[in-house]
Amino acid sequence: MSRAACRRQPSGCAPRSFSVLLCTCATEGRSMSSPRPRSARITGLLVTATATAVSAGLVSAGTANALAGPEATAGQLASVAKLNIGDEAHSRACTATLVDQWWIATAASCFAAVPGQQVLAGQPAMKSTATLSNGQAVEVVDLQPRTDRDLVLARLATPATGIAGIKRATAASAAGAELTAAGFGRTKTEWVPEKLHTGTFTLGSVDATALAITGKGTDVLCKGDTGGPLLNAAGELVGVNSRSWQGGCLGAPATETRTGAVSARIDDLGEWVQQVRALTPGWKAEAVVQGGTGLFQGIRLADGSWTGFTDAQSKAGDIGGVRTAAVAGINGDTHVVALGGDGRLHHTIRKADGTWGSFGDVNSQAGALADITQVSTVSIGTDLHVLAVAGGKVFHTLRTGAGNWTPFGDVAAVSSPIGGVTSIATAGAGGELHVAAVTGGKAYHAVRRTTGHWTVWGDVSAAAGTTGPVSSIVMAGAGADSHIVIATDNGTRQYHSIRYGNGTWAPFGDLRDYLGTVTVKSVGAGTVDGELQLAATTSDNKLLHIVRHTDRTWTPATQVTTQGVTGTLGSISLAGTL
Repeated sequence: MSRAACRRQPSGCAPRSFSVLLCTCATEGRSMSSPRPRSARITGLLVTATATAVSAGLVSAGTANALAGPEATAGQLASVAKLNIGDEAHSRACTATLVDQWWIATAASCFAAVPGQQVLAGQPAMKSTATLSNGQAVEVVDLQPRTDRDLVLARLATPATGIAGIKRATAASAAGAELTAAGFGRTKTEWVPEKLHTGTFTLGSVDATALAITGKGTDVLCKGDTGGPLLNAAGELVGVNSRSWQGGCLGAPATETRTGAVSARIDDLGEWVQQVRALTPGWKAEAVVQGGTGLFQGIRLADGSWTGFTDAQSKAGDIGGVRTAAVAGINGDTHVVALGGDGRLHHTIRKADGTWGSFGDVNSQAGALADITQVSTVSIGTDLHVLAVAGGKVFHTLRTGAGNWTPFGDVAAVSSPIGGVTSIATAGAGGELHVAAVTGGKAYHAVRRTTGHWTVWGDVSAAAGTTGPVSSIVMAGAGADSHIVIATDNGTRQYHSIRYGNGTWAPFGDLRDYLGTVTVKSVGAGTVDGELQLAATTSDNKLLHIVRHTDRTWTPATQVTTQGVTGTLGSISLAGTL
């Protein structure tokens, strides 16, 4: 297997020893077909890291012969794809593997405009097309390369259909393990094989970023195999093939017999893979959770998996610790408003591309408030509405799409009197701002109309039913409806209701069958692609998550791994972003 493969033997494409397996071709490569085992096929190491260091672990082998054996059964290695890069006159071919329906893993060197040149994040410099095992040809539109190894995740223009992504190993194999490599590179007798081939390799050594492997018997990586998968005995992806000696490959010098190769590790990059996958356009849930005095941001992806959690202050600036925070999504961006250790509200934006702005002081823009204890945020259009509890009163401001803040206003002055507030919640429904507040163990609800006028506070229990004393409340809008979730009896009970667009209410329903018997410290709610998602921190320091589908069924609670969070879990906020 190698970096490039051509339809016919190209002129000027003499293989180089222990090099990246790419070759500039006079004609474009052929389409991919189903796999079969093969012999000499993986040659030329993917990227030229230090050839001296890599070659030190390579083992010489006898003359290589093409692999013999039956073709892989239908569907075997269906996640492996063929890459064609460049125009028809100067095309090259590589191999790649689906990580999920949007992303493929391959060698970054495949996309270098000039061999050895650094590959930058963003759109490929040359037109690139991945041909999947079902025959679907999809353009590659975005690259997210590593800088420490020959590895890139490349996003497809449209998602793969009917093909599952490869399962990634979470630990490196031990030295001496037998691994399987696959690719569409040349063999001993074919310049451009029409079928995927596989070969067996022995793992020699493992370092921080690479795996040194040697072909078993006469198996070898050849040109066109660059970027192909290296799999462990369980069929899990442990590496991406990069460079090879190409001993025995068609076009290689007859004197070259070495079958050693180098693969870039991927088993240790779980969090990086998840963060890249989070860049996929589409619905996802953004969460911020308090850990001790820190604030940590994480994302739940469409497949239900989570990224790790990132320290927000390390990205947006130190605000002296965080007492509580709220999150809202606007046009793919995530807006975070945090109550800092200085007692002031601070705002930042995490852009859809994963970059952060610096925390800005909200109170310096919207007015000073004393004794702030709670904050809630929601987006309506491009406006960010912020509700804060200060001195037991409820105050409202909004940040316009242009970035300007209105002055904080006392909601009691424009609605009806309310005080002693201990919890606040917001939702956008039907273009209107819905607000719920807890005082004296009871929940109250008001609406800010699109005209800017407020309704009076209404007793929620009179509409949705009586419960024990309300400890906290959260809301999330879905169309014209507002979901309301309350925790009662010091967090030991949790209930759900809906305030419909016509002003009627559903009775409170007990969430014990879904959350279990837990004591919650904080609950966050958000609507993600029409579905209600809830996240809750518990007294035993767990983070739980459940979903209410549009058919009104609930998922069982799942515990979220809080990788990256330090300190005891506290408040949590959740919002959907698109």
